[in-house]
Amino acid sequence: MSDMCSISSQTKETGYVFPLYLYPEDNNERIPNLNPDEIKSFEKSLNLPFAPENEEKSFVPSSLGAESSPTQFTPIDILDYIYAVLHSPTYRDTYKEFLKTDFPRVPYPNPETFWSLVKLGDQIRLLHLLESPLLDTPITQYPISGDNKITRKISKTSPGYQATSETHGKVWINETQYFDNVPQQAWLFYIGGYQPAQKWLKDRQGRELSFNDILHYQKMIVALTETARLMLAVDKVLELR
Repeated sequence: MSDMCSISSQTKETGYVFPLYLYPEDNNERIPNLNPDEIKSFEKSLNLPFAPENEEKSFVPSSLGAESSPTQFTPIDILDYIYAVLHSPTYRDTYKEFLKTDFPRVPYPNPETFWSLVKLGDQIRLLHLLESPLLDTPITQYPISGDNKITRKISKTSPGYQATSETHGKVWINETQYFDNVPQQAWLFYIGGYQPAQKWLKDRQGRELSFNDILHYQKMIVALTETARLMLAVDKVLELR
């Protein structure tokens, strides 16, 4: 869903939606929401046919357990490729001034690196949708029982994060309870203009965390940590271009 922010006295923020598929009102089959000319450019770059639906895996496992060469590419492959490129730290730094004023421009794929980026983009996308199997293994702990109420205010003078080593620390929610072994990298990580690990707690100031809330926050920390790791992997692939 998109929205128009009309409450702020300073600016109006508009949300944009770019669905991967369009669904006709006559209930006919959905169609990819992609420019046909761009699809042709991808076909030329990859020397593969485009398939509008993901009925088959682009990589087909062989009897030996290895993956065969791709036989086609699909809308989700294009999305994952773009998602990976947009999470490249080098790309963001190189085009940061352009990204402030315009939609990001993505380079056409290189057939030698395309599928590596698709796989990385798929992993990042699933992390952000909280659908990755990696999220089922927490890397943090919540060791102290209590009322689970967030009373610790996060500010410059009271950051909420207490370092216990050079790379990890505790995230306090009140005077006795905390999430332990939180990577500092995840605590400081930005998505857009926000730091999710901090903003999520700020938005719930004064609330009591449920069991599912505690699990959700721990999944967020995994997602942020893994995103940082995968972003560096994206850069390594792009260096091969």
